[in-house]
Amino acid sequence: MELKLTGADLTTYLAEVFPQIDGQFVIESLDPGGVRMRMRVQEQHLRPGGTVSGPSMFGLADVTVYALVLGHLGREALAVTTNASFDFMRKPEGGRDLIAEGRLLKLGRSLAVGDVLIYSEGGAAPVARSTMTYSIPPKR
Repeated sequence: MELKLTGADLTTYLAEVFPQIDGQFVIESLDPGGVRMRMRVQEQHLRPGGTVSGPSMFGLADVTVYALVLGHLGREALAVTTNASFDFMRKPEGGRDLIAEGRLLKLGRSLAVGDVLIYSEGGAAPVARSTMTYSIPPKR
């Protein structure tokens, strides 16, 4: 599969269509096989006890697969999540950024499926795993 957007192009595009998340997520690498995304963990991402909240980890997984889909499709803001499966496997390390490693399992005409492993920065074992399906709008 060939990429239609570079990591820099995708960063610019995400800032245009989702300005509310600008600066929270960083695309560290993007290639046809996958993406590596960093979530800059801030106070707003923490839950009582100092760990990263589940909704924050879900958001990272969702943005990671969205980046993969857009990297292959180009500027297609209307691609949307239609299914998500999420496994929380261990507590993230408090005060550390989260790293998501995503890979595209399928890119069809109407659906894309991606898999994501999330790690605490510097950690060897994943803290969460997600599989997400995106609906791709029909060509007009």
